[in-house]
Amino acid sequence: MKILSVFGTRPEAVKMAPVIRELAQTPNIESRVCVTAQHRQMLDQVLNLFKIKPEYDLDLMRDDQSLAELSAAIFMHLDPILSDFKPDWVLVQGDTTTVAITALLSYYRRIRVGHVEAGLRTHDKWQPFPEEINRRVAGVIADLHFAPTESAKQNLLREGISEKAIAVTGNPVIDALQFVAKQPDPKEIVRLLAKLKIGNQESGKKLILVTAHRRENFGKPLEDICNALKDLATRGDVEIIYAVHLNPNVWEPVHRILNDVNCITLLPPLDYLPLVSLMKHATLILTDSGGIQEEAPAFGIPVLVLREVTERPEGIEAGTLKLVGTATQRIVKEARRLLEDESAYRTMAKAANPFGDGHAAQNIVRALLNYKAL
Repeated sequence: MKILSVFGTRPEAVKMAPVIRELAQTPNIESRVCVTAQHRQMLDQVLNLFKIKPEYDLDLMRDDQSLAELSAAIFMHLDPILSDFKPDWVLVQGDTTTVAITALLSYYRRIRVGHVEAGLRTHDKWQPFPEEINRRVAGVIADLHFAPTESAKQNLLREGISEKAIAVTGNPVIDALQFVAKQPDPKEIVRLLAKLKIGNQESGKKLILVTAHRRENFGKPLEDICNALKDLATRGDVEIIYAVHLNPNVWEPVHRILNDVNCITLLPPLDYLPLVSLMKHATLILTDSGGIQEEAPAFGIPVLVLREVTERPEGIEAGTLKLVGTATQRIVKEARRLLEDESAYRTMAKAANPFGDGHAAQNIVRALLNYKAL
């Protein structure tokens, strides 16, 4: 069986890494990797961490590239690879532009598509943009849907997908997280935590880790988030670390509002290992990231989701996540409640992670091997 895994961003690489490792260890499978490098630098550090050497690297990242330009480049550069390798299956993960265009190209070539992390929905085509439509496109085309949860499976069934084409596998992000969490904290993180006196019993400082970069939060929503962080920083018992995306729509307002604010440290985007290390030491996480919504509960860290809707309702239902939107006062209110109310904090921290047990990659490969065409 010839399988081509295609991805382009760091989150895709993290979640595909355990699957690629499992494919490499499985007899009678020829596994190859193609990266579009939709995000170059952030992708490369994950490839190095998981020791993935792509057979094909399209290197398509360009400054200020539009979604149309990226889509056209994927169409033009990936198609010859599909023609040459002639895979039996193409695997894609999640909801990026790489996913949607790869699925469409595979359909044109009559190649079967396996969709990892299938069935996530907000049912609002503008939130998140363009991810909600990207994953729906992949869902229409996919021959085998690897749903991370029962809830995701139900979304697919409601859209008319045959139950025989769906495998509930768990999310491979948990497989990846278990591997990375065993690594020692990087020296730069150890030094940073010591400098900020995080974990110091005398200071009693608590770490709030922040990531916010979604397109739907550009403009006033992101400014409101920053003003909430500015308010929380006045408490005196917290240190806020914000890993700031390089996109000018994020970098400029965040640095304009939060630069030189006491108790706030602004960092450039973090490699995956340092990010996981900070998650382990955090008391509270504020994020609009999808991956962190799945990862943080594995460490028992409450997460306030800086969005109006989430495609991960399982975390809301389990109590590991809480939707707070982007309004300044609501963010401040909910963060203060968790920092001050031990019972409320404990309830979220002890909730069970609904996103998997670390065996998703094995389940995905098993489903591929057992596939029978409908």
